[in-house]
Amino acid sequence: MPIHEKSLIRPENLAIHEDLTIEGVDVSGHWSTFIKSRAVTDYNEAMEQEIAALPGGEYIHRCWQCGSCTNSCTVNAVNPDFNPRYWIYLIRLGMEEELLRDKDIVWQCVSCNKCTYACPRDVNPEGVMKATAHWLELKGHTDQKPSMAFDEIFSAQVFATGKIEEGRIIRQFFARTGQSLFQDWLLALARGLAKRLPVGLLARLGFAALFRPRTSGWGRAQAAMAEYLGEQQAARRSALGIEEGAKR
Repeated sequence: MPIHEKSLIRPENLAIHEDLTIEGVDVSGHWSTFIKSRAVTDYNEAMEQEIAALPGGEYIHRCWQCGSCTNSCTVNAVNPDFNPRYWIYLIRLGMEEELLRDKDIVWQCVSCNKCTYACPRDVNPEGVMKATAHWLELKGHTDQKPSMAFDEIFSAQVFATGKIEEGRIIRQFFARTGQSLFQDWLLALARGLAKRLPVGLLARLGFAALFRPRTSGWGRAQAAMAEYLGEQQAARRSALGIEEGAKR
């Protein structure tokens, strides 16, 4: 899986001599660009398996580095440093330290799924980006990102009640991420909904926000889901070498 693009070589690894003559031939400037050799000391041979053990990363082994994911990426169009193809390349080689250089932008995936539709190998690049962001968090390389906080809050509500109550999710998400509920766009949205939604529906939404009703007969389904999730989380911790009781 060779990577030849100059844009993917770190600037500090390029050596350029503005004034260089070799055996009488002037090779100054562009002609004297060399890539500094370096010993790879950050190799993690289990890295691909660790990503594959997380939801979304299961098919990373299918990637053949065609670049369709990066070419179609919404974020890459505005930030060339956001490069799913390159990160998958690093993960499969086990170059952990190199990947960690981009740890603060991996999570910026907007889940538009353009990459997934474009991928000819069904790698699910969007899922791989989510798995990689989760891996960075689980390994302690990054703090929890807003997208992961939202996923946790959303999932916890579904597991607890079998229902989704958007108002509660927004309140909990804003509280977890330190945001104010009194934002102009949110107040405008609330006022617009209050004017347009039927009174009966508004009353049901208010009731759900206050009393958190559960889906009928949810207890058995909840127990089955809790058992399954416990098994999956234990398997992921084991794959990532995280001890029981450590941060998940």
